[in-house]
Amino acid sequence: MRKPHPPGMDHAHYAYSPLPQRPGLVWPDRARLALWTVLYLEYYELDPPEGSHRDPRYRGEFGNYTPEYRTYSTREYGNRVGFFRVLEVLDKYRLPVTVAVNAAVCERYPNLIAQCRARGWEFAAHGTHATRMLNSGMDAAAERAYIAASVDAVETATGRRPRGWIGQDMGETARTPGLLADAGLDWLGDWPNDDQPYMLTLDRPMVSLPYHVDWDDAQLIWLRRIATWRYPEIVGAAFDRLYAEGATDGRMMSLGIHPWIFGQAHRIRYLDAALAHIMGHDGVWATTAGAIADAYRDGQPA
Repeated sequence: MRKPHPPGMDHAHYAYSPLPQRPGLVWPDRARLALWTVLYLEYYELDPPEGSHRDPRYRGEFGNYTPEYRTYSTREYGNRVGFFRVLEVLDKYRLPVTVAVNAAVCERYPNLIAQCRARGWEFAAHGTHATRMLNSGMDAAAERAYIAASVDAVETATGRRPRGWIGQDMGETARTPGLLADAGLDWLGDWPNDDQPYMLTLDRPMVSLPYHVDWDDAQLIWLRRIATWRYPEIVGAAFDRLYAEGATDGRMMSLGIHPWIFGQAHRIRYLDAALAHIMGHDGVWATTAGAIADAYRDGQPA
């Protein structure tokens, strides 16, 4: 007979913390809501090496054949065209951005990296390729090598070692948070389980920044097939609720953008509309993931 599970989580990465029982969270300048915008720069391989693991939700999008030219070309559109449309909208609202970048993008598309660097944006390590996820079939040595290759590529391309990690398609193993901390990273943007940051219970302190995958554009538009015109409505509803709650206890909101999705000519205006609503409110602290992690860590009791 199985023993009853003790109260709390079924793992040791973080403690259970019901929101109403926490002390109030206060952001800089008493902002109601901290907004971090994530721009994904990814390289989708035409013919991934044998044994690599990709997000199974995207398999068979256009057929089960190899090489998948149409899938590859759709993703490549974001790096050739869509990126620049998205850039115009982000510039319009002067948004600080956290760029989740594959190692392969750092090597193959220096122009995209230069555009982001010129704006002073933050870079986060984001795996090596869009077609190679961290997965439980890897041993510890392979996972360490994957993390090191991802982080080192960003440092080489940008001149600055990244402080944060946003996993490719949120792929992780039970070892990942500890290995990321060992690699010197101090925030993780993968676990979509909260509306506030929290500390991971690791030997080396690391902040978890919960990522709102529910309205990530790939999740909402590509996988769930929600009509794009509904995007401002859905994101606006989420923002309005978080903003109202933030009047007494600070909230956080992430906004994930893939150029191959929102950079399409028929979709870009809906991203503009959503940002117009959000940025039309006072008390919104639009910033980077790293700045949110720092503010949260500084506000924790010693």
